[in-house]
Amino acid sequence: MSGSEITAVALAVLERQGRWLIQLRDDRATIVAPGRWGLFGGHMEPGENPEESLRRELLEEIGLSSGPVTPWFRSAAGGRVRHVFRVQLHVEPEQLQLREGQDMTLASLEELGSGRVWSPRLGQLRPLAPSLQEALARQLRLAHGRSS
Repeated sequence: MSGSEITAVALAVLERQGRWLIQLRDDRATIVAPGRWGLFGGHMEPGENPEESLRRELLEEIGLSSGPVTPWFRSAAGGRVRHVFRVQLHVEPEQLQLREGQDMTLASLEELGSGRVWSPRLGQLRPLAPSLQEALARQLRLAHGRSS
């Protein structure tokens, strides 16, 4: 990729009973935010719009055929454009199959706010990826009545 190319990603805040389902990214130096908790989703393929990309990624990563998705925000930094959606998770996480990443867990906003979340599979605390930090900061601003 040349320095002038923009990478676009579509990400989901999967919400269930006030908690967010998050993915522990693999510990590979070749990926963005290795070993950190992030949002499910990923790179948009040529010709895809953000919603199509998100639906494809959720099916690939956890076998989820999502219902309604709601666009939440778009941000751009460091040659990357993030399209972030909110999605109500209507199934138990145990019904999903993790196909990408090391772990997944439902985390409360309080847990996320600590900056580190426990991985049941690895038995250790891991930090949050920048995309998850950004979504959390926007959610906390909304909760406190400030615009996102």
